[in-house]
Amino acid sequence: MSYNPSLLNFMREKYPSGTRLRLESMNDPFAPVPPGTEGTVNLVDDACGIHMKWDNGRTLALIPGEDSFTVIPQPFHTLKLYMPLAVNLYERDEYGSLDDDPIELGGREVLEYEDSIFSAILRERRPESQRGLMQYYGKNDTLNQKVQSYVFTVEKVNGSLMGVAECRIQGELTDNELEMLKDTISGQASDGFGEGFEQRYIKIPDGGIYVSLWSSEKSWKIQTQDELEQQGQQMGGMTMGGMS
Repeated sequence: MSYNPSLLNFMREKYPSGTRLRLESMNDPFAPVPPGTEGTVNLVDDACGIHMKWDNGRTLALIPGEDSFTVIPQPFHTLKLYMPLAVNLYERDEYGSLDDDPIELGGREVLEYEDSIFSAILRERRPESQRGLMQYYGKNDTLNQKVQSYVFTVEKVNGSLMGVAECRIQGELTDNELEMLKDTISGQASDGFGEGFEQRYIKIPDGGIYVSLWSSEKSWKIQTQDELEQQGQQMGGMTMGGMS
């Protein structure tokens, strides 16, 4: 039997290698796996059969539509995705007025204003949904199922202040799902949450700052902790050991 490629891709994303399943019943007249047996997905073949490594040592595959099974929920964990901040400082002149031309601050200079920026982000958040900004993700796909929520915050990394998307994840994301998550977070950083936040005037003792989570600079990108560490090593041995 041939399957639609989109269905096959959906099955492989829904039941990636490592997914834990519990068997309810197997339509095999000869030697079925007993109901209640738990196991781990090995792969989904081209006919959508789910190849299993059952905890009792069996390897009999599941046939969707014939066999009945449920996914064993995986525990939640936090995934942090990091992005550079763009911060402009408007100082006060001798008359107490803000200068027209801002000073662009580096990540280390911004650390002085960490508490003020964090407080401003908290004020910008909308508390009506437990899903945070994930509530605006409009697709009913595996990413929507795995990512419970994400919110923006800031964090000290290697002596600099960075923007962070703090994501609540169930299970593990595929490479494709991770890229999709980065894309939707990038959209919120530039045109959604971030668009409103970058217009918020943050008062500081020597004037005020405006903070952007996104930048049009080519160097701007969203990275995982591992990706950030690899970049740091390429730039001279920096690691995430400097995180607060």
